[in-house]
Amino acid sequence: MGQKVRAVIAKAKGEPVSLEVIEVPDPGPGEVLVEIQACGVCHTDLHYREGAISDEFPFLLGHEAAGIVESIGEEVSNVAPGDFVVLNWRAVCGECRSCKRGRPWYCFATRNASQKMTWEGVKLSPALGIGAFAEKTLIAAGQATKVDPAASPAAAGLIGCGVMAGLGAAMNTGRVSRGDSVAVFGCGGVGNAAIAGSKLAGAHKIIGVDIDAKKLDLAREFGATHTVDSSQENPVNVIRSLTNGNGVDVAIEAVGRPETYEQAFYARDHAGTVVLVGVPNPEMQIDLPLLEIFGRGGSLKSSWYGDCLPERDFPMLIDLYLQGRLDLDRFVSETIGLTEIEEAFHRMERGEVIRSVVLL
Repeated sequence: MGQKVRAVIAKAKGEPVSLEVIEVPDPGPGEVLVEIQACGVCHTDLHYREGAISDEFPFLLGHEAAGIVESIGEEVSNVAPGDFVVLNWRAVCGECRSCKRGRPWYCFATRNASQKMTWEGVKLSPALGIGAFAEKTLIAAGQATKVDPAASPAAAGLIGCGVMAGLGAAMNTGRVSRGDSVAVFGCGGVGNAAIAGSKLAGAHKIIGVDIDAKKLDLAREFGATHTVDSSQENPVNVIRSLTNGNGVDVAIEAVGRPETYEQAFYARDHAGTVVLVGVPNPEMQIDLPLLEIFGRGGSLKSSWYGDCLPERDFPMLIDLYLQGRLDLDRFVSETIGLTEIEEAFHRMERGEVIRSVVLL
């Protein structure tokens, strides 16, 4: 029969979002219906609203979420009604060439719900296959990862996207380990998660780089041992001075701009690693001397969703949170309602928050 619920949609490119009543089908085979408790306001949702990801309007926004499984369809065995879950956009297929090579974190055929949610009879495009700025949403079973229900929904939902991207960029992609030195360029939500991940991994020197003094203060709270205001100082020179002239073992770029990527490239040690986790726009280009790429050795990597495997990583991170070793609550700048998302986008653009979190 389906259900009618309130949800936030983007109807057309660049237009303010609106709260509407949508219809959510009952779960079919391999699908799960989740009652959303909390959902973070992520830059990716703004990119959808601006038409920067695709033009398949109208979009059902929201994807960084946690909630309770209300019902399941046939052939679902990983979750049951009543389970507390974090939603993810990497429901691995187990069948693509990457999964069969034992690299499911690179799955090339991730799964989404087969049925579509609708608004006034029009099929909605859910952000990252999730669409969680809604009282309830329909997802593929693999997009729901069961975690300890003792966790706060507002904090737990954040590992579904931004926090996982940053932590994973350090711990999975960059493979930061005990005694390493790390520089993180961009100390917003993802960058500070990379700092927190570097601290968890045992890095002895963690350098946060940003042009915003408030973000640098937050970087220190998350574990940065040093900070650099790159509007006042050349970050490459400062990083080298802090590392005996060598540069860092791992440089993480969490901005997604050519100039900060170039700084990360030159701020790493020989045979060091550069990790790009910031998302560039399609027009951006970078020009680096090929001889420098060859001569400096090491690795230039991109981090997709922190190269995470949700069923492995999400429960582990929630356990660290409950043990007091990972302060997810610190990422929550404010809690808001469904009617406040448009203004939350503006606060995010102005750099006033790490994360606004919608509570339902």
